[in-house]
Amino acid sequence: MPRGRLRVYLGAAPGVGKTYDMLGEGQRRAGRGTDVVIAFMEDYGRPLTRQMAEGLETVPRKTVPYRGTSFTEMDLDAVLARHPQLALVDELAHTNVPGCRNTKRWQDVQELLDAGIDVISTVNIQHLESLNDVVEQITGVRQHETVPDDVVRGADQIELVDMSAEALRRRMAHGNIYPPEKIDAALAHFFRPGNLTALREIALLWAADRVEEALLRYRKDHGIQQPWGVRERVLVALSGGPEGDTLIRRAKRTASRGAGGEFLAVHVARDDGLAGPSARLLARQRTLTESLGGTWHTLTGDDPAQAVLAFAREVDATQIVIGATRRSRLKSLFARGTGEAIIEGSGDEIDVYVVTHFEAAHGRLLHRRAGDARDAGS
Repeated sequence: MPRGRLRVYLGAAPGVGKTYDMLGEGQRRAGRGTDVVIAFMEDYGRPLTRQMAEGLETVPRKTVPYRGTSFTEMDLDAVLARHPQLALVDELAHTNVPGCRNTKRWQDVQELLDAGIDVISTVNIQHLESLNDVVEQITGVRQHETVPDDVVRGADQIELVDMSAEALRRRMAHGNIYPPEKIDAALAHFFRPGNLTALREIALLWAADRVEEALLRYRKDHGIQQPWGVRERVLVALSGGPEGDTLIRRAKRTASRGAGGEFLAVHVARDDGLAGPSARLLARQRTLTESLGGTWHTLTGDDPAQAVLAFAREVDATQIVIGATRRSRLKSLFARGTGEAIIEGSGDEIDVYVVTHFEAAHGRLLHRRAGDARDAGS
């Protein structure tokens, strides 16, 4: 039996419309003849959400006694026995009441998927395990219900449900999220504009990373070698020389010129046993890279140029920044340097910028095309 497919609606905060969209997709699928059931749904008394659920079959919840009180949970066995084509399961990060077969609802969802049932679920960005500490720092609220990132990343589809902070606060003020007695406290605390804006940015960035993963996987599966410049990704190649600080800062400025740009620093350590650059200098340059928001990567190989080019294509880099050669003119006559090899091997899909620096021999500037010298010096 083929495994079911998982679709997750991801939101930045409660009230953006995840459950509503989940139900809307269920209605569309049912209208096309798909066997759809609501396995578990929380409407929190929201009239529009309840209205969207009308006409869809709901599997009754089961009652679970715990410490003298009764709670209701999704009846996993009943859903499995009903075996619909599609089950709508709200709140993926929910913790089940003790006494249920599984501790977490995402584990219930895994059982449904294993049984060949497609699932649509919902989760807020603050419930992802890796972001728990970050969210607490921003909002002051510790999220006790979390879901492993890999569970959400493993979804076949992730739909970002986005809404501006101002629109979400208006929705709250109009009573469309919480009951009237909770509105003022929510607006003054968790639903402050700064909190919501920060959570929205985290959700957008997380979703963008997931889209990038899918893009890289598509290119790999289809044997596409050339980078697709969907956003500027600047790779700075560092030899371990003192000019590295200059190159790192130039790469950062170049990446910052476009929205969503990023930069990566790469150093290729030789595997032939020859002495390498100063470990202290490399450590300092790594610290500088990370302080400017870049990522540091160390490769091993006896051909630095080929290692840099292979890595650039792997990460979909659009530009490579290198330093002007520090070799003497005499040495340049007898051997081709790493910079020249990178320029020649970059092809038409990756731009190479050669940056002058104080340590360059005689102030020489290599350039791949006429515009490079002008851009590098800007």
